[in-house]
This record gives sequence, C-alpha cells and structure tokens, in this order.
Amino acid sequence: MSVARSAATVDGATDLLTDLRFELMPFDSFEGQMDHLPDGATIAITTSPQLGLDATIEWAEKAAERGFEVSPHIAARYVRDEDHLEEIARRLTDAGITDIFVPGGDREEPAGEFASAYELLAALDDLDYEFDEVGITGYPEGHEFLDDATLAEAMKKKAPYATYIVTQLCYDPDAVVEWIEAVRDRGVDLPVEIGIPGVMKYQRLLKISQKVGVGDSVRFLKKTTGILGFVRQLVGSRGKYTPDDLIDGLAPYADDPHYDIDGLHLYTFNQTSDTESWRYGRLEE
Repeated sequence: MSVARSAATVDGATDLLTDLRFELMPFDSFEGQMDHLPDGATIAITTSPQLGLDATIEWAEKAAERGFEVSPHIAARYVRDEDHLEEIARRLTDAGITDIFVPGGDREEPAGEFASAYELLAALDDLDYEFDEVGITGYPEGHEFLDDATLAEAMKKKAPYATYIVTQLCYDPDAVVEWIEAVRDRGVDLPVEIGIPGVMKYQRLLKISQKVGVGDSVRFLKKTTGILGFVRQLVGSRGKYTPDDLIDGLAPYADDPHYDIDGLHLYTFNQTSDTESWRYGRLEE
C-alpha cells in the first residue's frame, strides 16, 4: 500500500470498491463477462444503438436468471410508444427486476413518442408496473449539446420520479465533488453513484471518452502530471489505465452524508477481468 494514502483514504476507498455496480454492454461477450463478476453482483446493462432495447431486455432476463441483481437502461428515445413501454415493464417485472435506469438515449431521432427521459418517466408513472429503484443521469462535466441551465432544469423535473443519480464517466474527482455540491445547493438530495472507468488500454479509453464527449476529463488525464507524466504513466502501466487516483480523490467523501455517495458505477466496456483483478488487488492492500 502506498504510504501516501491516509487511513481515511484507505477506508473510503474500501467502502467505494465494495459497493458498486458493473455496467456491461449487450453484445455477444456479455455471457463471458458475467463469469468474472462476484455472485449476486449488480449489473447495469446499456442500450445499444446497433441492437436497440431488445438486446438489453434479453440480457437483463438472462442475468436475472443467473442470480444477478440487474438494472437495465431503458433509453427513452428507443421506446416506440406506451404499449412498447408497458411490454418492457411487464417483461422486467416477470423476470423479478426491480431496478431500472432511464437515460434519454443518444439517438438523433426518437424511435417514437418519447424524446426525453422525463417524458418516459412520466409515462411509466401512469402504468400499473412499479420499480423500487429508478436511476437518472448526472453530468459532472456538462453535456455536449445541452447547457448547464437546461441540465439543471431537466434534473429538477426528473428527480421526483427517481431514487438515485448515476454520473457520466469522469476522471476528475474534484469535478465530481463540485458537481455534487451544486446539485445539493439546488435542492436535489438523491443518492449519487459515481461513474468511473474500469481498467483498460489508454488508447481505447481515450477514444471512448472522446466519443461520449468527456473532453475535460481527457484533458485532465493528460495534465495531471503534465504530458511527460502522462507518457510515463502509459509506459509504466504497460499502456493500461487504472482508476487509482480517481478512487483516492473520492475516498474522503465516501462516508460524508452531505454528498451521499451511494457507491460506484463501473463502466467496464466489457473488460471485467482486468478491472476485477485490479479491484481485488486494491482491496487486499
């Protein structure tokens, strides 16, 4: 264990690394990825632009059957209409799934009548099906196409339907902490799951980050120790990113009720084996 880590940091990091959900993408590799996860782990399942919601629901049913806790992404812009939404809710309920995550979705044109997460949440509230946990999205570094005022207003409208917030992928612990403070100042007191990247090659991670619009985080990665330090990290880590600095930066806030951090949301990008090896290594330090 690094002598630079205080006891409080170690304790906070342990709390974070034992209370998390694993996000997987609904591709063919999904089955094998589950084999690397702890029994009964919580799996979030994304909506794929290529495969649509059908793949998400099918894998949610299979994961639940294997004994995992499941939180499928029901992306609003992929739902055709209220009948489609009711079918989704019925299938998930029949599978024993009690937790869903409702993002807007990244389709340019909605598949049907729901253009936003708020519209879908409102429609879901009118159905006979209920879910114990409902997650909504938070953006510590803003949104590529929406300004901060629009995001704040959207969260205010969605919050009454939700039980927790999941943040977009972020590498900068200070940005996350400041964003949570701003959310609390606006009167939103939902628990927050902090989205962090798993272990993977730097080049792939940077490409993914740029694709999802995490520009400031990419710059943060490069400036943490300067370009020279960034190159050293690449070489010293054999080209793999690990979220140690991010975990250590968040650890002091893990047990602070003002921030109400409800664990980590781990963006694995279907590379769970390396991430789990790293996580167990940290917990054993």
